[in-house]
Amino acid sequence: MLSIKMREQLHKCTLCGDAAARIDGGEHMTQLSAIPTAFGHTGHIEIGVDEAGRGPLAGPVVAAAVVLCQSPPQGLDDSKRLSAKRRAVLDEEIRSNCAWGVGIVEPDEIDRINIFAATMLAMTQAVGRLCVVLGMQPKMVLIDGNMTPQGRCDGWHWPARAIVGGDALEPAISAASIIAKQWRDRLMEDAARVHPEYGWERNKGYGTAEHMEALRLHGPTPHHRRSFAPVAQAGVRTH
Repeated sequence: MLSIKMREQLHKCTLCGDAAARIDGGEHMTQLSAIPTAFGHTGHIEIGVDEAGRGPLAGPVVAAAVVLCQSPPQGLDDSKRLSAKRRAVLDEEIRSNCAWGVGIVEPDEIDRINIFAATMLAMTQAVGRLCVVLGMQPKMVLIDGNMTPQGRCDGWHWPARAIVGGDALEPAISAASIIAKQWRDRLMEDAARVHPEYGWERNKGYGTAEHMEALRLHGPTPHHRRSFAPVAQAGVRTH
């Protein structure tokens, strides 16, 4: 649903460690210039995965998957514990030096399959894209939370382990949490330029007082998750 320039991530890379990832729209190029330590000569790699955007009333759910480079950025942590400025710096460093993939599931699909299934799908997309970049399969996928897509998403076929609080414990998950949040924030800021009434550049689609009042006055947009009760109720009141 979101007509956003950075909607899909297309990775192109070789194992020599010098490659490019192109964001749709052609406005930004990121060089993937580091080989993750886990490559070695064994082919064993470990991927960290996290998501952003399960709770908002508007916008997609975004997941990221990361394999860290030999010298990962310093100060990796749960994205929620970082300042916006520090998070932005780390996001650039991670995407410039580590292997990564992004998955995005839009509001219409969230409404069709539910937010839990959409989150599992976004994680599956992210890991799948990262495996294409790497040209190999992971030894293990570490996922923040208490559930994995294993047995819950048809496309998932990698060994996985859920870690509660993993975004603060495992650096690869921390890196994924930073990419996912920054990516989704950019999408919501872009959407806010089209629908400025809702304050998405500030609330990122969450149900703040500002957002709820705009829903009451203007009703839902195509970016809203109509299966979420506050949005469904606003749609009834305004039609």
